[in-house]
Amino acid sequence: MERDESRQRVLVVDDEPAIRDVVARYLRDEGFIVDEAGDGISALEQAAASPPDLLILDLNLPQLSGVEVFRRLRERSDVPVIMLTSRVNEVDRVVGLELGADDYVGKPFSPREVVARVKTVLRRYHREPTSVAGKPSGEPPQRIGELEIDRTGHEVRVRGKAVALTPMEFKIFDVLASNLGRAFSRDQLLDKVSVDGGAHVFDRTLDRHIANLRQKLESDPARPRYVVTVFGVGYKLVEGA
Repeated sequence: MERDESRQRVLVVDDEPAIRDVVARYLRDEGFIVDEAGDGISALEQAAASPPDLLILDLNLPQLSGVEVFRRLRERSDVPVIMLTSRVNEVDRVVGLELGADDYVGKPFSPREVVARVKTVLRRYHREPTSVAGKPSGEPPQRIGELEIDRTGHEVRVRGKAVALTPMEFKIFDVLASNLGRAFSRDQLLDKVSVDGGAHVFDRTLDRHIANLRQKLESDPARPRYVVTVFGVGYKLVEGA
């Protein structure tokens, strides 16, 4: 299928046809191209055949769970993912701690709310010429020891090699890098990464994003040189020991 580059593609994955239909209808009314899948295996096949700009992914799927679909997707792509879940009380642990998804919507939900969340996540991912931290576009990459953040290209590199960060991981790193050496409390950092609204990030979810950043950026994540904990306060980014 020929890809229309002028429109963004959303893959809606849910085993309930009624939910897929209503979400797809609202998204198409807003100008999105929408693909659908009713199970985990079909979702992976559809994502490979027509790579989406964003996934709306139910946690409870036949054949492969939403958790497993997410993990397999993350092995090859940093495509933004919004989780659908009826397990609202578990969403912090499941979505945040285990996955680090970009957002979630609890069932039952308003289709208009889903569309609003889609637009917000895509706006974060395909950011405007000015970064989260207010840095102008076109600036040279910022070097922090062996790390480098290229805000114009929306890329982070370790020893010259690009690493795949999720939109939220990039956003957190951007804020920390723009305030090198400054210690942020969790509340302060959550406020910074949620400035554009619609970002539902919890304290423990933030800790998981930090842990993921360390896994991707640090040579020894258990003894981080760059993304360090300030005990009793929160986190900061330093030049590296």
